[in-house]
Amino acid sequence: MSGLVPADQQPWQWEEPVWRGLVEQVRAGRRLVPGSWPGGARVAVAISFDADHETPVLREGQTTPGGLAAGEYGARVAVPRILRLLERHGVPASFFVPAVSGLLHPGEVRDYAAAGHEVGVHGWIHERNTLLSEADERDLTLRSLDVLERLSGTRPVGIRTPSWDFSDSTLRIVQEAGFRYDSSLMADDDPYELLADGVPTGVVEVPVEWIRDDAPYFVMARYAGLRPHTAPAAVLGIWRDEFRGALAEGGVFQLTMHPGIIGHRSRLWVLDELLAEITASGPVWFATHAQIADHVRETA
Repeated sequence: MSGLVPADQQPWQWEEPVWRGLVEQVRAGRRLVPGSWPGGARVAVAISFDADHETPVLREGQTTPGGLAAGEYGARVAVPRILRLLERHGVPASFFVPAVSGLLHPGEVRDYAAAGHEVGVHGWIHERNTLLSEADERDLTLRSLDVLERLSGTRPVGIRTPSWDFSDSTLRIVQEAGFRYDSSLMADDDPYELLADGVPTGVVEVPVEWIRDDAPYFVMARYAGLRPHTAPAAVLGIWRDEFRGALAEGGVFQLTMHPGIIGHRSRLWVLDELLAEITASGPVWFATHAQIADHVRETA
């Protein structure tokens, strides 16, 4: 994308071929919402977790025990709590794992796989992929694939980029690596096909949204202005309304959480309550992101 931008111009000086070319490099194609969901379900529900743990701190070169301990909490306390909750509800989830998280906690990745959950790629050390060269981004993506395949026993088919964004090279690397879907972008509420310069890629996007993410509501940044500012009950209300909208439209309700954020005692009840309400709402298809991507590709 940056290669299209004239170095000596401000955005308001760009000619139409420049700004149009930038916009069209990665774009939303056809919506992939089938006429029906498996089992006669009225809605598909995709629960996911980004198992970042210590990696965001390590990415910044911070090595003090305080920051690392907060990441360790996610693996040590929150993940077992979450796995028990998912088992009780009978809900499969997708866990997007930075490779370094997997190497620090290999038993955790094996536990995800053993419980029937999906393991997806989430970078190497939660790097900011939009700042990398194409060679470095490709190397880290492929290395992450190999590590997670070795730990989980299955080669991942989906990726969620650490930046929730694409570099100039990301979509090309996603295709080269053979990923069937991505879950990083936000052009729709429901799945769609990614276009590269107007050409369909066959890669399904299972879109995320900050509204359906726990971090904006609960993150604490000690040396910045971020402080947990939303009561868990209020977050439950937002997510409940998002689900009800998906149910009314017959689409997908996708939710992203982080073990070290949602997994605290005062917060995990929100997921417990939400899953109970979703189950009680009628026929629902709980599926991994990979299952949803495969289903919509085949039927939409």
